[in-house]
Amino acid sequence: MKALFLLIISIGFLVSPLSAQQALFEESQIISPEIHSDNTVTFSLNAPDALSVSIAGGWLANGESVEMTKGENGIWAYTTESLSPELYSYSFTVDGVKTIDPNQAHVQRDVANISNYFIIDGDEYADLYVVDQVPHGTVSYPWYNSPTVNKVRRIAVYTPPGYESSDKNYPVLYLMHGIGGDEIAWLGTGRAAQILDNLIAEGKAEPMIVVMPNGNVAQEASPGNGSEGLTVPSFNLPNTMDGKFEESFKDIMDFVENTYRVKTDKANRAIAGLSMGGYHTCYISRYHQDTFDYMGLFSAALNNKPKDYSESPAYQNLDENLKKQMDDGYKLYWIAVGRDDFQILRDGIDELKTKMDNLGMEYEYLETDGGHTWNNWRNYLSIFAQRLFK
Repeated sequence: MKALFLLIISIGFLVSPLSAQQALFEESQIISPEIHSDNTVTFSLNAPDALSVSIAGGWLANGESVEMTKGENGIWAYTTESLSPELYSYSFTVDGVKTIDPNQAHVQRDVANISNYFIIDGDEYADLYVVDQVPHGTVSYPWYNSPTVNKVRRIAVYTPPGYESSDKNYPVLYLMHGIGGDEIAWLGTGRAAQILDNLIAEGKAEPMIVVMPNGNVAQEASPGNGSEGLTVPSFNLPNTMDGKFEESFKDIMDFVENTYRVKTDKANRAIAGLSMGGYHTCYISRYHQDTFDYMGLFSAALNNKPKDYSESPAYQNLDENLKKQMDDGYKLYWIAVGRDDFQILRDGIDELKTKMDNLGMEYEYLETDGGHTWNNWRNYLSIFAQRLFK
């Protein structure tokens, strides 16, 4: 009896890895998404027992979803109209439960939301999002000491093609994420490395180092990459827009300028960011005076009011510091926002523009279609990067 038991256990151990290997190498017969020559896209999901399946995607307005149609073979399908070139995210909802496409390995995280994505190329912006056959830069995730917040923290750094084999010094763009994001946001949904690779290869942007900090000073690093463990991404982190990040920003610059071959004069430093990162850009560049020649505010969340945290040295003498920023001089102060963005956010941007107008402070303003979306922010980076260090 004991021998029979051991034989059964042995067979179990033998069959289990074989089953795992079979699952590992088993290929799906479903292609999803399938991009057609006319830029329509078909999505498919094998869910024969499901009662309802819908799809939500970036081509639909206001986060809407549409029902998919169940075929006789139990595969649900949906085909879009012809889509314009862009990077699109999407997800399925099966009987009320949101899920990713099991036939598509390419996923992205935006805060705590996981979705699949695909790219339709064919215009001046979307063509920048693909990995093309051009020289590529390098992305690394170094750790730096931030004595201001008493933490060792992680940043993401893009070095341009040829950095490792040259002895040149490069200009630097500090690029900030929005609320709920972190140091990997611009590299994932933002496609920053692909955009810079392609712009540099086309001679449209100067080779530059791009530093992408984590603007949440309560974190060491993005969720899962710090000693806090596998934490859940959240919008509600402390000290995100209260002056702490502005105060500690010099720690990041000190690390970058002591570690990388960078040009350390004002003419070779730029700073930009989306939403909360645009807010940070506005106040970092005003607090660390005479430091940046290029500022880019992408849908900046200037509806947040620094006066609520007036104890921070970064938020004191704001009007005087804005005038000093003007008097110090700079090459480009660039502001962009979508026409359909949140009105409270647009009001905050208008308030800044009015202050600048009253001072006679120069800026460029771009208003585009769309709202508070990555579609706009990728485009804004593509435009802004071409204006730098020329």
